[in-house]
Amino acid sequence: MKFSMGQRQETIYSYTVLFEPAEEGGYVVHVPSLPGCVTQGETFEEARAMAEDVIQLYIETLKDSGDDVPVERENIIVSRVATKIFA
Repeated sequence: MKFSMGQRQETIYSYTVLFEPAEEGGYVVHVPSLPGCVTQGETFEEARAMAEDVIQLYIETLKDSGDDVPVERENIIVSRVATKIFA
């Protein structure tokens, strides 16, 4: 989504973010559409804020390098899948 603010154009990027409880407490955050984009936070709120920050830095780094910014497809379905493994 793009917005024009005077001479500057602002783009809103939206990504699916996974919050995984960490063994030592807090959350580890992964952004599947942005390879290597990982952060953490002591609380869910802190982890969410850190996710916003790391996504912004990741995108700014891509743009500064002249690389394309991945655009996540809309309507992604996330589901847990279990499977049996016989030993």
